[in-house]
Amino acid sequence: MNATVRNVYVIGPDKKIKLIITYPMTTGRNFDEVLRVIDSLQLTAKHSVATPVNWKPGEQVIIAGSVSDEEAKKKYPQGWKAPKPYLRYVDQPK
Repeated sequence: MNATVRNVYVIGPDKKIKLIITYPMTTGRNFDEVLRVIDSLQLTAKHSVATPVNWKPGEQVIIAGSVSDEEAKKKYPQGWKAPKPYLRYVDQPK
């Protein structure tokens, strides 16, 4: 039995696929989610942060694990909240 699926692709300026979302034929695509993901991709590429689940623009983000505490202190002198050593929450960079 054949069934149609619908894919959404986001391709970055470097010509690499950044996101693929696959929907079954019975489910409509969520445009708000696509825009949220694009906002997240742009933010994380520019600022070395990660966005948590259900993140919306303007909410707190997570300092990427690849950023040491010393580097983070320079980038975020106001500090951050760390409920776990690997989760360092900070206000979204502008």
